[in-house]
Amino acid sequence: MAEPVTPAPSYRALLAVPSLGRVLLGMQISRIAQSMVSIVVILFALQRYNSAPLAGTVAFFSIAPGMVISPIAGALLDRHGRVRLIILDYVVAATSLFLVASLSLAGALPAWLLVLIAAVASITGPLSSSGLRSLFPLLVPKPLWERVNAVDSNGWVLATVVGAPFGAVFAQLLGFEAALAIVGGGYVIAALVMIGAPDPRTDVASTGNLLRDAWMGLVYTWHNRTLRALAISLSTMNLTGGVIEIVVPLLILRRLGMGQDMVGYMFGLSGAFGVVSAFSFGRLKTEGREKRLILIPATVFIGTTAILLWPAGLLPIALCMAISGLANGPLDVAMFTLRQRRTDPAWMGRAFTVSMNLNFSGFPIGAAIAGVLVTVSIEAAILFGVAANVAAAILGVVLIPNSDEEAAGEAAGEAAAAT
Repeated sequence: MAEPVTPAPSYRALLAVPSLGRVLLGMQISRIAQSMVSIVVILFALQRYNSAPLAGTVAFFSIAPGMVISPIAGALLDRHGRVRLIILDYVVAATSLFLVASLSLAGALPAWLLVLIAAVASITGPLSSSGLRSLFPLLVPKPLWERVNAVDSNGWVLATVVGAPFGAVFAQLLGFEAALAIVGGGYVIAALVMIGAPDPRTDVASTGNLLRDAWMGLVYTWHNRTLRALAISLSTMNLTGGVIEIVVPLLILRRLGMGQDMVGYMFGLSGAFGVVSAFSFGRLKTEGREKRLILIPATVFIGTTAILLWPAGLLPIALCMAISGLANGPLDVAMFTLRQRRTDPAWMGRAFTVSMNLNFSGFPIGAAIAGVLVTVSIEAAILFGVAANVAAAILGVVLIPNSDEEAAGEAAGEAAAAT
C-alpha cells in the first residue's frame, strides 16, 4: 500500500487543503468585526457616557461570562461539531450589535443595559473562538500546523490592522450607532460564508451527559501540565492586555487631546507589525523551542508597557504598540503549536476551549482593574501592567515544561479526566 503523501511545509501547501480557504475567509471577516467592535465599544463608553470605569466594566462583561461557561461550550463543540456552533455565535453577535445601535438611537440605552447586552452576547463567544482554533488541526496535516498557526495568529493581528482604524474612523465620521450596525453586518457576512464549510468529526471521550463532559474537560486541562502552565502564565500576562485596552485610548483622547481615529491607528500599528512577525516565525519549525519563543516576548512586554510612563507625546504609545506587535508573532505561533501537540484530538474541543479562555481570562480582569485605577492615575494602571508582565515571565520560566518528556504528567490528566 502506498504511503500517504505528506505535504512539504509551505504557505502555498495550505491552499491545497480542501475548503480551508472558506473557513479562513469566514474567520477573517468575523475577526475584523470583533476588532472593530472592541474599539467602538470602549470609545462609546468613554465618549458617550464619559466614564473610564464603565469602559472597563463593558470590556470585562463582553468577555468574562463566556469564559465562565467555556467548559460547556467545549463539550458542545466536541459532541455536536464546530461549524454550526460557530455560525450561531456570529448570529448572536450581530443581533446584539443591532440591538445596541437601535436602543442608543432611541435614547433607551442606560449604562446597565449596555453591560447586560454585552454580557449575554459574550456567552456564545467561545463557540467561534475555540471552534475555529480546534478545527484547524483537524483540517490541516500536522506538517502544516506552524503555517496554519501563523495564519491563525495573523488573522487576529491583520484584523487589528484593518478593524481598529476603520472602527474608530466610522465612529468618528458616522456616529457610534452606524459603526455598530456596520460591525453587525460583518458578522452576518461571516455567518453566510461559513455555511457549508467542512466539519470533521473525531472520536470523542464522552459520557453522554453535557455537564459531566464539561467537568471532564476542566479536569483534563488542569491535569495536562502544559495547558495548566500556559493558563497560569498567559492569564497573568493578559492582565496587561486589558490595561492597554483602557490606557491607550485615555492617553490619546484625554492627555494628548487627539481624535478617536488616532486610537484606531495606534492599535492598527500593533497589528501591522504583528503581521510581519507572525508570518516570519510561521516559517520556522518550533518543536522543542516553544518555551523560549513564549518567554522572550513575555520579557519584551515588560519594557513595552513601561515605556508608556515616558511623557513624550505619541511616540511612547507608537513604540509600545509596534514592538508589542513584533513580539506577539512568535508567542502566538509557539503557543498554538505547543497546545496542539500536547492535546489528545479526542479532547480538542473541550481542552482548547478551556485552555484558550483560561489564557485570556486576565484580559477582562485587567481592563476592569485599569478602569478603576485610572480614576486615581493613568500611571498607576501602567505600573500594574508592568508588574503583571514581570510575574507572567517568572511563572512561565518556572511552570512551562521544557520538553515533551518533562511534560509526561499529561497522561495522568487524560486518565483523570476519563474517570
